[in-house]
Amino acid sequence: MNDGILRGTIKEKPGFNPSEDAAALRKAIEGIGTTEKTLIDVLTQRSNAQRQLICKAYQDATGRTLCDALEGDTNGHFEDILVALITPPAKFDCQEFIQAIKGAGTTESILIELFASRSNHQIKAICDAYLAETGRALIHDLKSEVSGDFEKTLLILAEGKRDESTNVDMAKAKEDAKILYEAGEKTWGTDESKFIDILCHRSVPQLRQTLVEYKSLSGKTLQESIEREVSGRLEEILVAIVKCVKSVPAYLAERLYKNMKGAGTTESTLTRIIVSRSEVDLQDIKAEYKKLFGTSLYSDIESETSGDFCQTLLKICGEDGK
Repeated sequence: MNDGILRGTIKEKPGFNPSEDAAALRKAIEGIGTTEKTLIDVLTQRSNAQRQLICKAYQDATGRTLCDALEGDTNGHFEDILVALITPPAKFDCQEFIQAIKGAGTTESILIELFASRSNHQIKAICDAYLAETGRALIHDLKSEVSGDFEKTLLILAEGKRDESTNVDMAKAKEDAKILYEAGEKTWGTDESKFIDILCHRSVPQLRQTLVEYKSLSGKTLQESIEREVSGRLEEILVAIVKCVKSVPAYLAERLYKNMKGAGTTESTLTRIIVSRSEVDLQDIKAEYKKLFGTSLYSDIESETSGDFCQTLLKICGEDGK
């Protein structure tokens, strides 16, 4: 899995000058009335690495952080997405994790999305950012928030130790398919531990072959079997893993669609997915979205959100393939 090669919608800006950008942002923030268009144009058309240099130039020039300036001058979902854009990716994922476990009740769907869709490298980076931010191990705090087989699954994923070899062992795929079949469909009661072990440890190419073998063995897809055999949060996370094995962009496209078409749009989910994938695979997410739902991500964002928040999302998505 290659983190961030060419499938994002945001690229490095050629001829980039952080001091010029910082000056433009300063003028937009400190002038009479904030010039939102400048904030959007500058922050959505630079890579995250370039935005870090703008943050440094801004602080050098003004003595305050760009984050403080934006928080003081913008508000609501627009403020949230601008702050997300200037946050380093691992730190942003880490903050989303903290939000998910904070307060009364844990937001399990965010934990599932984060740990099912990220590579080992990204998961290790989240754990490092969490340690730097809180002084505690992420796994330690995760343990106190979740329980049972759902906890077991999340903890294995959070270790970031999935096999990443690209070789596929056909015999092993057949054997794993048989183990899964015998642990679920074939028996009275389900042996969840087998599902957790295989789905959390095998490499993505290996699991893709296992899905093929499973279908030819049982006549059903593994996802269908999980939905029949398992329930609750464990079902949700195992299905998410299977979906991500098949295609992370398709999984995230579906998350975006359900988020916008369900009861009330959750802006934080839109922000998290669009910003965190903008330099990874947002092009692919847009393509999958169109393929799955027959409408473009761009036009759905346009109809489901509004104002400067909407404009920022659209700019990140890019004009092509409306």
